[in-house]
Amino acid sequence: MGADVEKASSRILEMLAVKGKVTEAGAMTAPCTDHGSDEKVFRARHPWSVHQVPFTDMQKGMERLRRELPKDGWEIVKDGLDSSAAKSPQLVAESAGREFAVDVRLHRASKVGNAPDLLEVTVESACYRAE
Repeated sequence: MGADVEKASSRILEMLAVKGKVTEAGAMTAPCTDHGSDEKVFRARHPWSVHQVPFTDMQKGMERLRRELPKDGWEIVKDGLDSSAAKSPQLVAESAGREFAVDVRLHRASKVGNAPDLLEVTVESACYRAE
């Protein structure tokens, strides 16, 4: 499932079409907490980000996602601001068969923690049973 999540991530990066530095972390699995004590139910998550690119280019990338995700079979389920103090723009979408979800947030540079302008992306799978 991790490879499928990474493939979905690659497709989203193509849709963003933002030429910046991309973090290199791979997908990881974690237990699905909403399945009680069943230890064999997991979710694959692939968090990554794009940085070292002008903020306006990141904004344009978010706009492209708004247009391209639905064309690619994704349903946008949230398009607004996140609940952080910074109220960062957030886009959440689910794939056609709900196998995957993507959460994209656009963060402005902050002096707190010396954080740069950043496009934060997390792709995760639906819960699945590992046999």
